[in-house]
Amino acid sequence: MGAVHTSFGAIGYAEAGAGGVPLVLLHGVGSDKRVWRPQLQHFAAGRRALAFDYPGYGESAFQPGATRDDFARSILLAMTALGIDRAHLCGLSLGGVVALAMHAAAPERCASLIVADSFALHPEGRAIHDRSLAGSRDPGMRGLAEARAEALLAPGAPAAIREEVIATMAAIDPAAYALGAAAVWLADQRERAAAVRCPALILCGSEDRITPPALSEELKDLIPHAALVEIAGAGHLSNLEQPAIFNRVLAAFLAGTEG
Repeated sequence: MGAVHTSFGAIGYAEAGAGGVPLVLLHGVGSDKRVWRPQLQHFAAGRRALAFDYPGYGESAFQPGATRDDFARSILLAMTALGIDRAHLCGLSLGGVVALAMHAAAPERCASLIVADSFALHPEGRAIHDRSLAGSRDPGMRGLAEARAEALLAPGAPAAIREEVIATMAAIDPAAYALGAAAVWLADQRERAAAVRCPALILCGSEDRITPPALSEELKDLIPHAALVEIAGAGHLSNLEQPAIFNRVLAAFLAGTEG
């Protein structure tokens, strides 16, 4: 792990593997690039795979006032700095929002789009945003993380995953979290989703209570020719909770786009 320097400041990233069309992985609002460890390990066997931090998260420099489009631009700049012209974009939750923004900014750089546990417009977005910001101030990021963990994960998720989720979220700078919360929960990208023309896959945990499967169904209806796969037994963090299934479905989709 480290950081690449861009005109938008330092952008943290983790990288594994080589060759093929690169896979770019984009994390959620309460996480950072480390949440993609199961995918980096798996996909490194056949291609270059990279997970990035948004401005203010992980090893990326904080940028006051950064928006979702700024997040998208920062990742595109980091890709350029690392010699990546075109990649498969895979984002979870906020990452899905950022992936759609990246496609809108530079569709020619998107080999395909994978949107996991996300949406184009969340009907309760404003309320979730306001509760999230209030919680980040009182009781603070650790208290918010502890309160959110049960909703983020499917019932019966291993205690080790729960503790990892809490520790990662608790370490986020509240100022960066506020930018991330606005970027995801206040998004309305219905027009951007309808404009997607590259191959697209939508994934959703069957037990996701944050962005329930109905929102993925709506996204599928917006994106022309998108495929939708529900991951049984997963909550909102489907890549972390059910990595074997997530990886298998994603690998099959990538193979189909490249075959």
